[in-house]
Amino acid sequence: MAGNSRLTVASILIAGAFLFPAAAQERKSRIDVEHYAIEAEINPRTQTLTATVKVTFIPLDDTSSASFELNNALNVSKVVDESGRQVPASRSQQDFAVRLSFPEMLRKGQASSVTFSYDGRLTGNEESPVYGIKFAAIKSDSAFLMYPARWFPINDYTTDRYTADMKILVPAAFHVVGSGSEEKPDRAPDDKVAYRFKVTQPSFPGSIAMVQGEATKVSSEGVTTSLYFREQKDMTQAYGEEIGKIMVYLTSVFGLPPQASLTVVETESGTPNGYSAPGIIFLSPRSIGKQVNARLLSNQIARQWWGALVSPATRNHLWLQNGMARYAEFLYLEHVNGAAALEAEVRDTYVEALTVDNVPLSQASRLEDYSPEYWAATAGKGAAVLHMLRSIMGDDKFGQLLKTVPDKYSWKSITTEDFRKVAEQVSGQNLQYFFIQWIESNGAPEFKLEYTVFRTQKGFRVMGKISQDLDTFRMPVDLKIETEGNPEEKRVEVVGTSSEFLVDTFGKPKRVTLDPGNHMLRFSNPVRVAVAIRKGEQFAEVGEYTEALKEYQKALDVSRNSSLAHYRVAQVFMLQNNYQSAANEFREALNGDLDPKWTEVWAHINLGQIFDVTGQRERAVNEYQLATRTKDNTQNAQEEAAKYMKKPFERQRPKE
Repeated sequence: MAGNSRLTVASILIAGAFLFPAAAQERKSRIDVEHYAIEAEINPRTQTLTATVKVTFIPLDDTSSASFELNNALNVSKVVDESGRQVPASRSQQDFAVRLSFPEMLRKGQASSVTFSYDGRLTGNEESPVYGIKFAAIKSDSAFLMYPARWFPINDYTTDRYTADMKILVPAAFHVVGSGSEEKPDRAPDDKVAYRFKVTQPSFPGSIAMVQGEATKVSSEGVTTSLYFREQKDMTQAYGEEIGKIMVYLTSVFGLPPQASLTVVETESGTPNGYSAPGIIFLSPRSIGKQVNARLLSNQIARQWWGALVSPATRNHLWLQNGMARYAEFLYLEHVNGAAALEAEVRDTYVEALTVDNVPLSQASRLEDYSPEYWAATAGKGAAVLHMLRSIMGDDKFGQLLKTVPDKYSWKSITTEDFRKVAEQVSGQNLQYFFIQWIESNGAPEFKLEYTVFRTQKGFRVMGKISQDLDTFRMPVDLKIETEGNPEEKRVEVVGTSSEFLVDTFGKPKRVTLDPGNHMLRFSNPVRVAVAIRKGEQFAEVGEYTEALKEYQKALDVSRNSSLAHYRVAQVFMLQNNYQSAANEFREALNGDLDPKWTEVWAHINLGQIFDVTGQRERAVNEYQLATRTKDNTQNAQEEAAKYMKKPFERQRPKE
């Protein structure tokens, strides 16, 4: 995985999804790590880490070798076995691996241990095992070392559960936050303090933070949260209050949490928006923002159940963790803002899910960690699968499922097969067809509906046919027949490429709607436009403008009237300083469907900027005035227009 980390997101997208050899990615390690005994010292002055880590493991086969992942910035001085004999170790910078060659064969099932001694500097500028994302940094006033940084030797990343004892030595001015039960700190020589943590249930502990000062404790809904915010101190109270509300709600959804109280640590720029470790949540300053990010919080808090308490047995089952965390966002938004908020989120996530259609969820290990495809598949499509499953099982049975799985598999790993069996037990249905279609297969249907209405002696009869192009497809699909009286609803079993249906109604049918609740992950012309635009945005974000334009053109091929597609094309031309072409496309956006509405105000502002850059101040002011007349203030559009009416826009010159 890390060996290919230098590839850009764009190159991943060009291939459709960055694929790794499936056998290499899904092959389980030949060992099962049981326990870590970590002794580490953090030196904020030199930004260094010194550590000794004893790893206790059980060979799954007779073997004379083992491999661990360790951050390349950390230099291994020696590795010894339980008898104190040195074990030959070789480093591979390409995949962040330390490969051990034992002098004697290790027997299957017999516990063994090795002790690593290493040190290194972690400033936050080193190459990360997860390309482009910072998971470790030691600074003069703080530090954070998260599990994905591989700051201690990792086996089977995100899937091999373990217990741990940790002793972290820091200067006396600092405090250490870690997972598990914390013992009373010990005063050590040279004005240092040793913090000890013990984790007795197998999970993924080892993410720690070195902080200064006391935590701000916020009690909300009976939940007390400890927060260490630095840049965003003014948001501490609001976040603590929202965390309490989310914890109480998700407890009602998933059952008792593995830990009732959480600690939240603010990180720094370059880190992920959020990262959840057992009992700890790390948030970046940007993601904290000036308003509480309830979606991010519900996602990260849900991972205390789906990640810490229950985790995927292999990375091919990651949709269970990431999909459930994303779906927790849906559930909380629905709880707070009602069904309409849920519907909007579902539509957006379905578009994201359809941006990756050539890798089944059962092969998620082939996707680059934290790449757009990784999140689109495991989180986006994962959440879509759960939403469709909810529509099949019904709200009550689905809710029962969400409680039963964490209870039955607490502190264990789980497979899709395990999840399916529980879903079948709870629902009383055979759901194998569902999991084959959405987990083991790729693609999504595009339905065509044909029907004829006949008058009968008792009323009317609707006879029709549902067609789609996936030969192995099978799913129940809802129909809604609007009549002159009460609407009729019917669930039709769609099997194969063509399925017929018949519905009798009392009132005269006026319209037949397929999947009226939009539960089904499926293509339609509006969805194809949205998917192409989303792909184009991903390319543009990493500077692959040619590929972005190709995707936007696909959207325009489906809907020539799409204001958003024209607007995105114009943005690319603006970035390339192709002002005439950009102006043409902004005009096309204004003449289009104006969906979303903000395309109107921002097209006028961008046209004004083009005229300012090209020395046409009078025309620029006219565009800014047109922008103000829309009264649309999306992303502070009115303030931007007013600013440029007073002072001409000046493009930023590239740095020499």
